[in-house]
Order: sequence, then structure tokens, then C-alpha cells
Amino acid sequence: MAQWMMWMTVAGVLVTLEIFSGTFYLLMIATGAGAGAIAAYAGLDTPLQLLVAGVVGVGATIALNRSKLGKGSRLVAARDPNINLDVGQMITVDAWTHPVGGRSSARARYRGALWDVEHIGAGLPSAGVHEIKEIRGSCLLVAAPSATPHPQPQAKR
Repeated sequence: MAQWMMWMTVAGVLVTLEIFSGTFYLLMIATGAGAGAIAAYAGLDTPLQLLVAGVVGVGATIALNRSKLGKGSRLVAARDPNINLDVGQMITVDAWTHPVGGRSSARARYRGALWDVEHIGAGLPSAGVHEIKEIRGSCLLVAAPSATPHPQPQAKR
């Protein structure tokens, strides 16, 4: 088997592994293996093929890491109202328990079920309406409602 075919086989295996891993980094290393195949097809010696494959693979990986695709999403789904529709909704808490050195907690009815509720705002919370800021499992993290109301969609006329 010719050397360029071996390089293409390695690139194919890396692309297959990339499909299962879901990242683009193995794809960048496969690009380096493809460049090694081109170098082998051009008749370069094995050390030069390795050098070309390494330089292209590392360069592509660095370029990916610096690009927009290499940066992970900075949004936290538990706090993002575009992902979790409960964030930003209001909940009424009747009574709080105030532990020493911890967060105030309560049980409150929301969407027809009892939820654990923790206060994440400053100071001691009072009973009343609170805004859901984040959801962790079956616990709603709430704070006093924000001063600016959420925009309501306008009805079409």
C-alpha cells in the first residue's frame, strides 16, 4: 500500500472518530493527515510528510481554538430564558425558613406542583412574589422581581 493511502486511511479513521465525539478537533488533526497524504503523493520523504502533517494539524487546531466555533457556549441553560421558559416567571412564596449561615429556603406551588425554592438575592427575603432566576434540578432559585417588566408581545390589529 502506498504511503499516501496510509495517510488517507488515518484521516478517514480520524473523521469517523470525530463523528462520534462531536468536536471539530479530530477533524483538524484529520486535515493534517490529509496534508500528509498530499505530501506523500508529491513524493516527499517520510520525515517531511510527518512535519507537514504535524504543522497543518496543529495550525488548524490552533485556528479552530481561536475561532468562534472553538469557543464553547457561555450561556448556562439553567439561567437562559430562551432555553428554559420558566426563567423570568413569577412565583408566590408564602413563608421562608431562615437557616443560620445558609440560603433561605421554602416550598412553593408552581405549575401545579410543590417545588423547593431558594432565595439568591441579598438580605432576608419576605413572603410574596419572586422572580425565578435559575433552575437546578427540582429547585427554583429566586430573587425579588426586577424593576423593569418583561416586554409583552403586542396584539396584531
